[in-house]
Formats: sequence, structure tokens, C-alpha cells
Amino acid sequence: MSQTLAEKFYYLMKLGREFEIRCKEEYLKGNISGFLHLAIGEEAVHVGAVVGFGKGDLFCPYREHVLALARGVDPRLIMAELFGKATGVSKGKGGSMHLYEPKLDFYGGNAIVAAHLPHAVGAAYARKLMGEKAGVLCIFGDGATNNGTFFESINMASLWEVPVLFLCENNYYAIGTHVSRSSALKDLYLKARDYMPTEVVDGMDVFAVYEAVVRAKGYIEEYGKPYFIEAHTYRFEGHSMADKGDYRSPRELEMFRKKDPIDLLVKRSLREGWLTEEQLRLIDQKVEAVVEESVEFALNSPEPSEEELYTDLYCGVCSDVIP
Repeated sequence: MSQTLAEKFYYLMKLGREFEIRCKEEYLKGNISGFLHLAIGEEAVHVGAVVGFGKGDLFCPYREHVLALARGVDPRLIMAELFGKATGVSKGKGGSMHLYEPKLDFYGGNAIVAAHLPHAVGAAYARKLMGEKAGVLCIFGDGATNNGTFFESINMASLWEVPVLFLCENNYYAIGTHVSRSSALKDLYLKARDYMPTEVVDGMDVFAVYEAVVRAKGYIEEYGKPYFIEAHTYRFEGHSMADKGDYRSPRELEMFRKKDPIDLLVKRSLREGWLTEEQLRLIDQKVEAVVEESVEFALNSPEPSEEELYTDLYCGVCSDVIP
């Protein structure tokens, strides 16, 4: 079991890492515009959570490339979306922050901090009404826990007893503000402790995240009630491509780079005999091919037509202004 998981984890985490490194390169070339938030360093949380949760709805914020890949969204469609092409997963209209694939119950990519939490609670309420046990996984950053909708959401989820897992990826910085300067409670799980079961996990250890999420999913399915996990992690890049991240000291960066989640997984897998050097090399080759194919697909995809400006709109007065 651990051997199978190690192989799956390594492929998805390596795919996420290399995919985002290529995104950064294509952004600097001018092929990707708008905002671009990378999750390099946080792959263990994203992959461990999505694999551990399995079936159910997934709601997440704008740093969601790796989450979408782990969910099974086609890498070519994600890259095309970042390039703003018609073949993108959101028809090229959403860009990096608005990846969306309802066929996979992936409702991620919300650009407003904490805005997706009430949506997740609503979806969980719907699943409860329909008698489903799968539940909802709702991922957000530490900054979101200072937002009013966070407290409203955990309150209503507890009151209504709905099957939702709130997963806070605490990377210590809300854009550039350290958690010690933005939150009265430094242990973020304490904000939810009076409403539901909570736990804290090492977010740089993909197995630890996976096992915590599996436990939470079991609770949700058995009792139909919410659960809260705080995962300590770290992003190696700035908040976005516009952020150099120089509010962090070189010593701090070096300390966390020594906990690179992919390096930790490789060392443990080799030590335990779950993977060999040859298997890792073959997976690396597969990842390289997938990323290259994704970029080629995006480069060769068409731009959205002008008519697309007037489709997928939710506006009661649009019929009066659209030609």
C-alpha cells in the first residue's frame, strides 16, 4: 500500500513542481498574463489532501494548479487556460485563478480570499439533503481565517452539521504579512476547536497529510459533521509573480528548503524500499513529457472568439447590452 502511494505521490508532486516551474518560465516569456500564484513547496498538502479525500466536491483558492492536477484535470487544459486559449479548462476566460472542472467536482480557483468557504458549506448542505456521504473538501490559506466569512462558515457548518472538511494550509504569510502580525491566535486550529474536531499536521510530509485527511473523511462520512485540519507548510516562491518575497530572511528560506516535501518523500521511499532510483528516473521522464506536451498544446490552441465575451454570463440586464 505504501509503495503504491509513494509512486502516486511522487508522480503528482513532481508533476505539480515541474508544471509550475514551466508556468514561471512561460510567464516570463509573456505567454501567460495576469496573476500567477505558485504552490512550489506546498505540494505535499495539495496532493496528500486530494488523494486522501477521494470522491466529493473540492473548493479551493487561487493557488490551485497542483490541486487541479491531483484531482485529475487534464494538464493540457490547465496550461491552455493559463495561456488564455479557447481550449482551456475555463475556455481561456478564467486564467490561473479560476480553474474549474465540474465533471470532476472541482469548483476551485476563487480569486477572493475566503469567498469560497460559504460555497463549500452550501455544497455540503446540498450533499446532506441528497443523502450523500462523500462530503466536501474546502482548502484555504492562513490569511482566510481572519476573514468574517471564515467564522460564519464554521459556525453554520457546525450548526447545520454538514459533511465538510476545512483544511487550512498555514504557510505563515498572508501575502507578505506574517501570521504573528495578522492573527491574535497563532495556533489557527484554535479558531475552530469549539465548533468541530481539529488537528494539526506537518504539511511538508505527504503521508502525514494523507493520513490526517483519511481520518477526517472517515469522521465526516460516519457522523455527517464538519472537521478542521491545520497543515503547516511553506511556499518557496513569493505570493505571486509580482512578489519577490524579500520580507523573508535567507536563513528562514534555507531552513524550510531543507524540508522540501519532494526531497523528503524521495529519501523515505528509497530508505523504505518503496521506490528505486530507476523508478524515480522513469517517473521524471514521464513528467517531463507531460509538461512539454501541455505547453505545445497551449501554444497551438486558438484564441477565444469575440462571441465568447457574451457567453457564460450571469447578468439579468445583459440582454439589453449584448449585441
